[in-house]
Amino acid sequence: MTTLRNARPTRRILFHGLGALGVAAALAGCGGDDGDGATPDLEAGTELTTTDEVPVGGGIILTEEKVVVTQPTAGEFKAFTAVCTHQQLTVTSVEDGVIHCDNHGSAYDAATGEVVQSPAPDPLASIAIEVRDGKILTV
Repeated sequence: MTTLRNARPTRRILFHGLGALGVAAALAGCGGDDGDGATPDLEAGTELTTTDEVPVGGGIILTEEKVVVTQPTAGEFKAFTAVCTHQQLTVTSVEDGVIHCDNHGSAYDAATGEVVQSPAPDPLASIAIEVRDGKILTV
């Protein structure tokens, strides 16, 4: 029977362990924010914005609420979660009928939330809204 006394890890084991720890930390950092991409929990009747703030063919991103409001055609308003389904980062812009996430290149249709460019695996979740007296409200 062999007994190890004062067993110390070798430098190789120590550096492999530190390397693995560094890789784990780097991968954790790629996970985005703590959002899970789910529809934001907004109380019904919450005013998101006004109709005159949302350009036709474009939209606005409400980062605090994690909502993107679009106007695909004149007078038609849509709302989606602003959390990209790729790595749960906030989308970055809306123009020419497309919601862009410049973090990794994903893009979504501003009328439907469907993926038009990967790496996003899923569409943006739709958020029920209504327009009342020039205000866009959650339902």
